[in-house]
Amino acid sequence: MNDAVIQARGLTRSYRQGDTELRVLRGIDLDIAPGERVAILGASGVGKSTLLHLLGGLDKPTDGKVLVAGADMAAGDERARARIRNRHLGFVYQFHHLLPEFSALENVAMPLLIGGTPAKKAAEEASDLLGRVGLAERLHHKPGELSGGERQRAAVARALINRPACILGDEPTGNLDERNAAQIYELMLELNREFRTSVVLVTHDPQLASRMDRRLEMTGGLLQPID
Repeated sequence: MNDAVIQARGLTRSYRQGDTELRVLRGIDLDIAPGERVAILGASGVGKSTLLHLLGGLDKPTDGKVLVAGADMAAGDERARARIRNRHLGFVYQFHHLLPEFSALENVAMPLLIGGTPAKKAAEEASDLLGRVGLAERLHHKPGELSGGERQRAAVARALINRPACILGDEPTGNLDERNAAQIYELMLELNREFRTSVVLVTHDPQLASRMDRRLEMTGGLLQPID
């Protein structure tokens, strides 16, 4: 798949625990196509989040490599990896990770500012996207003044502000009630269709997983397709 947004080849990840080597990932190959939606399922502790961190360049594999938009995540220093992440990837976690001292608008605009976008244009784009996710009236509220669902909507907007090639989500609705979780699902799927942004979600939710293009289960340090 030459046009893959993310390519993983032979990914392994091991950790030392005293004299013991714990092998979490055992040689994973994975291609994510443009606009594709992929769910990764599996029991707690099997390495789903570890895989997501490797795909996003937040951790380094013991062996193997990850290409994001054709760029090798292991080829440069941390600054180079950060540039690739900021340009091509968006992240949504179970907890929103918004900066508490900044407003929703400032939080969402931050990736653009880091990338060199002028402040006025960054604010305009952040305001527009926050309006798209239903937060037009909450632009200047800080995270502590927003509900859980609103904070996660802002986190989704922040992940999408750079129009990334792929969003990596780690249980993005795991901290929400059923109604808010359903709204976040719909929002992410709508934006996936509109922006052709690929989505890779680690989730325990079979309902969400059923709406993905592919479902993969992590077991024994490897990914297996779910029919």
